[in-house]
Amino acid sequence: MRNQFRFEDLSCPLSTTVQHVGEWWTLLILHDAFDGFTRFDEFQRNLGISSSMLTTRLRTLVDDGLLERRRYQDRPTRYEYVLTDLGRSLRPVIVALAAWGNARLAPADRTMILVDAETGTEVEPVLVDRASGRRIDGPEHVFTSGPAASEAMRRRYDPAERG
Repeated sequence: MRNQFRFEDLSCPLSTTVQHVGEWWTLLILHDAFDGFTRFDEFQRNLGISSSMLTTRLRTLVDDGLLERRRYQDRPTRYEYVLTDLGRSLRPVIVALAAWGNARLAPADRTMILVDAETGTEVEPVLVDRASGRRIDGPEHVFTSGPAASEAMRRRYDPAERG
């Protein structure tokens, strides 16, 4: 089966985001980075990932501006991988993905839960509109084409084109 590529995917924020973080190991590396892991051997030990795969994924995360490579030792030269502001801005996405997965499991089957760091109480993350505070996971919020949308993207969201 061949991947079908549509022209409008070049400018779709969902497509471009998945292009950067939609790979299995990438999400797990980012998750570990949010948990405070920064060193190659920590990622490798925790994830059980091969050296070559980890090297490739870390390089991509650095190239994409999500992690910064910093030297922490000179002899031998060693580097750590620290989240950038752009990388840290992905935390709500990782939290939402984990919450979505947990919502489909019985509470006793969850291997990881999100808790309030101060009280230890489990929390349930939801996505809300910053201005109104209203949840945005219902049918009253829809996507539409934005100011930079291509003609194909405008057609996609034009109600007359939907028939």
